Amino acid sequence: MTTSEQTDARITPTDAQLEQEGDAAADYLEGLLDIADIDGDLALDVRGGRAYVSVETEAAGSLGRLADPDTVQALQELTRLAVQSTTGRFSRLILDIGGSRDARQRELEVLVDRAIERLEEGASQASLPAMSSYERKLIHDIAADRGFSSESFGEGAERHPVIRRA
Repeated sequence: MTTSEQTDARITPTDAQLEQEGDAAADYLEGLLDIADIDGDLALDVRGGRAYVSVETEAAGSLGRLADPDTVQALQELTRLAVQSTTGRFSRLILDIGGSRDARQRELEVLVDRAIERLEEGASQASLPAMSSYERKLIHDIAADRGFSSESFGEGAERHPVIRRA
């Protein structure tokens, strides 16, 4: 493998590498759930160049505290570090606990709709709160689906999306 092929492999992981990430994440998360004595079923998927791991359960409330958006984000970062330790590669893995990603998607759609209302009332742009890169990507996708443009501004933890008319 040439140096450029190695660089491309780091940038765009193969499906096999993403499946390996999912397996490493599942092993790590199973250990955490066992320690916390929480029942959960793990589902692995590969979509859009990322490994997705979902933790679900039929027992109402058993994942409740873990499904808090801040907790999911923290567990996702810990899981990514565990995956990196196992695979030796940076991971962009997405973790969902108890449907928290779908719930957050709906919350972000409401934020975008409120921003669009401000634009329709005459504002030139609408800034949203600082959020993770994954959430900003979702904002950009939602805004584009609604016929608006968006960009991210700021650095680090202060990076936030701004929506404008297309």
